[in-house]
This record gives sequence, structure tokens and C-alpha cells, in this order.
Amino acid sequence: MAALLLLTAASPPPPTVDVSITGLRNTKGQVLVCLTANPKAFPDCSKDKASVRMAVKAANAGDFKVVAPGDGTYAIAVVHDENSNNKMDMALFLPKEGFGFSRNPAIGMGAPKFGSASFAVTGDTRQAIQMKYML
Repeated sequence: MAALLLLTAASPPPPTVDVSITGLRNTKGQVLVCLTANPKAFPDCSKDKASVRMAVKAANAGDFKVVAPGDGTYAIAVVHDENSNNKMDMALFLPKEGFGFSRNPAIGMGAPKFGSASFAVTGDTRQAIQMKYML
């Protein structure tokens, strides 16, 4: 029993990803954050039960931490949900609200692939995300 307690106490804390967001056009609403290791669930974490999803007040979204489930390869997608309705609003086929991805990949038609936004987590790490607005 004592050995089990010692092993439990010695296990390291899960890694964190320090995220800094630049380019928010205002401080209205919230920033929805999705961290996933599942390429099929990127950028919509709702398809991944193991993903980390959170909302950060836009006024506090300049720098925040996301706790990763463990070491691995992850990608982050963020949405500036200006009206706090917990989704990205669209105008025809264009997003009305801002968005961004880890590693800031080039944006073409649609969201980037997991591979262009993914990064390795092998302990605490940092990602800087530049927001983009289409409208």
C-alpha cells in the first residue's frame, strides 16, 4: 500500500499548453477552445470525447493555459464567439466570427487539416495563435 501511495504521489502532473491569442477584433463574448489528438475530430471537438473543450472570456483570451490529457500530438482550434451562443456563426459559407489554429496554417477553402495545425506535446509547451476574420 505504501508503495502504491509513493507511485501515485510521484506521478508528474499532466502537461499544459500555454496559448496566446493575438488579433482579437474586440473583447466581446468568449473564445471557444478545442484541443484534440484525433485527426478525424479536428477542428470540431464535439466528435471526440477525449478532447479538451473550454470557453475563455474574450477579455482574458490573450494568454491562458489548456491542460493536455498527456504527451502526444495535438491540434488546437479557436473561435471568437462574439455573441456567446457557443457556436461559430456563418453568413452563407463564410464565418462571421473569428477563428484560428495552432501553428497558424494558411487558410484556403475550409479549415486546415490536422497535420498542418498539429504539434507535439512532451511536457509543458506554448502555442501562439493569430485570429483571422473573413467578414
